Amino acid sequence: MRKKWFFLIPVLIALFIVIGGEVVMHLWNWLLPALFGWRQISFWQAVGVLALCRILFGGVSGRGGHRPNFRRRMWQRWERMSPEEREKFRQGMGGRCGSFGTAPGASKEPA
Repeated sequence: MRKKWFFLIPVLIALFIVIGGEVVMHLWNWLLPALFGWRQISFWQAVGVLALCRILFGGVSGRGGHRPNFRRRMWQRWERMSPEEREKFRQGMGGRCGSFGTAPGASKEPA
C-alpha cells in the first residue's frame, strides 16, 4: 500500500505543474497582451510565474490551513488584554501603521 503513495505523489506533483503551467500560460497569453500590451509567455515562463506566486502568496512550508487560525488567535489575545494593554497595543501599532483603530482622517481628540 505504501509503495502506491510513493509513486503517486511525484505523479500528482508533475500533473499539477503541467496543468497549472498550461492554465497560467493560456490565461496570460489571452488577457495580458490584449489588456496591457505585454508579451506572450512560454510554458516554462508560466511555470516560473506559478512558482513565484506560490512563494509570494502561498508560502513554501507545505502546511496548508495554518493562516485561517491567525485571526481567531489574535481575537483571543485581544479579548484577554486589559484596557491598558489594548491602549498600549494601539499606540505601538499607531507608530508603525498610522492611526490604528480609527477612521482615516479622524482625530482622537474630541471636538
